[in-house]
Amino acid sequence: MCGLPLIHDPNLIVGLEKADDAGVYKLSEDLAIIQTIDFFTPIVDDPYTFGQIAVANALSDVYAMGGKPLTAMNVVCFPIKTLDISVLREILRGGLEKMREAGVVLVGGHSVDDTELKYGLSVTGVMHPSKVITKTGAKAGDKLILTKPLGTGIINTAIKGRVAGEETVTKVAGHMATLNKVASEAMQEIGVNACTDITGFGLLGHACEMIQDSEIGMKIRAASVPVFAEAIEFAQMGMIPGGTYRNKEFRSSMVKKATEVPEYVQDVLFDPQTSGGLFIAVSAAKADLLLSRLHKAGVVEARIVGEVVGQPKEMIIIEG
Repeated sequence: MCGLPLIHDPNLIVGLEKADDAGVYKLSEDLAIIQTIDFFTPIVDDPYTFGQIAVANALSDVYAMGGKPLTAMNVVCFPIKTLDISVLREILRGGLEKMREAGVVLVGGHSVDDTELKYGLSVTGVMHPSKVITKTGAKAGDKLILTKPLGTGIINTAIKGRVAGEETVTKVAGHMATLNKVASEAMQEIGVNACTDITGFGLLGHACEMIQDSEIGMKIRAASVPVFAEAIEFAQMGMIPGGTYRNKEFRSSMVKKATEVPEYVQDVLFDPQTSGGLFIAVSAAKADLLLSRLHKAGVVEARIVGEVVGQPKEMIIIEG
């Protein structure tokens, strides 16, 4: 981390040196705690909905690693001089309702006066030390499953530009506010090799994290990836967030697309997501069973979108 010397501890299972979704610390032979923090600026106008999305997003890192979130603390930056306190009350109410749905107890928090509104959570959960699911366990032959549609970054750009209709806003906000709890429970029940949640680096950026410094690569079939139809439309109009271009520039050397795949499709695959779905690597023998469990549990958008390959290693091939 910025060249600073890290504190080493034999009970630290996942820390900064592994750059995973959350930190995991072993307390005993059968108990570990998992910790994460996430907060950001509003992406929707409605304060209550923003609170729900922010909480779902913060809890997602725990779900991605197979943990159970237990407690949380609010993290609030609020411009008290320019916004009415009722706005903050609605944000916190939305967040609290989402925590209640997740079975998470709010135990405190911290707020500061800031010129820009921000909200999120610091989260603590539990898990078995031997059942931690990391980004880096994928094996050649695994199938890749994505549990939520892509395109929230592009659609949020359209929302800011007042181009997206109210129906689209409501639909996308509903997906962002949906917990990854059910998907996490299904993958823990079936048993998977690796998982991460799709957030700011986009699907391809997070996929690159899963294969970096490894002996594997991935093939992703663009036609199989669940995507909001509106995101395709807006991408073709050029409504691409700046984060997409940064993601593409950073990972361009690890991604190769087939000539028949349009550039706007690659933009969608690099689109930075807010509270995106889980991206799971599971053995081919278990993939159909996991997909069936996900669909039966209500994760109806989940799809098998590709597979892990032995060659070319540290590369992602985008097929049509």
